[in-house]
Amino acid sequence: MAGWGEFTLAMALFAGSHFLPRLGGLRGRMIARLGRGRYFVLYGLVSLAILIWLIDAAGRAPHVELWPQTAEARWIPSLAMPVALLLAVLGMGIDQPHTPGARPNASFDADRPGLAAITRHPLLIALGLWAGAHLAPNGDLAHVILFGGFAAMSLAAIALFEARARRREGPAFFDNSAILSLRPLARRAWWRANGRPLAIRGALAAVAWLALLHAHPLLFGVSPMPR
Repeated sequence: MAGWGEFTLAMALFAGSHFLPRLGGLRGRMIARLGRGRYFVLYGLVSLAILIWLIDAAGRAPHVELWPQTAEARWIPSLAMPVALLLAVLGMGIDQPHTPGARPNASFDADRPGLAAITRHPLLIALGLWAGAHLAPNGDLAHVILFGGFAAMSLAAIALFEARARRREGPAFFDNSAILSLRPLARRAWWRANGRPLAIRGALAAVAWLALLHAHPLLFGVSPMPR
């Protein structure tokens, strides 16, 4: 199977892998059978495999250019991806229950908001940053659908999680956290409370970025380096 058919099938499977487990209590039954940790490891590996296939299928779809690729535009994902990976690593296990990646039984502490003081949705912001940054140098129709769809999905998911939080949380939650704010980085108290875990996860994000930088040509058939 090639062309638009493969790309459409990959898109459908990726969307289905995220929505089908929520139907009929399927996810709950699988967690009960496999255990929470094993379920999410398996789910993450399957999602990653489908995502790699989806990106690869977009590259094999018929080329319909909407705007040309430029050397300047290739710098955008190169500069954005270290930030996106840092947000993704920081978002794993966040103590903010109304977002993807929250640790099990997470509860928000207004006196110690942690990363939520900068962003309540680090994984979704990372997804939007990844997608938006890759949209700039990939102006063919298939990649515009791919990356534009992921960017729109991240914004829609933020809106949905924010609406759920407003139904369940009081003013202290929103007064001590933010959708996106850099103001906490200027406060010494925030760094004293969060500097060490930030440094550890920052190192992990750097390793992930270097690994992805070298694996990108193998996985997706193109170097991420500007040229």
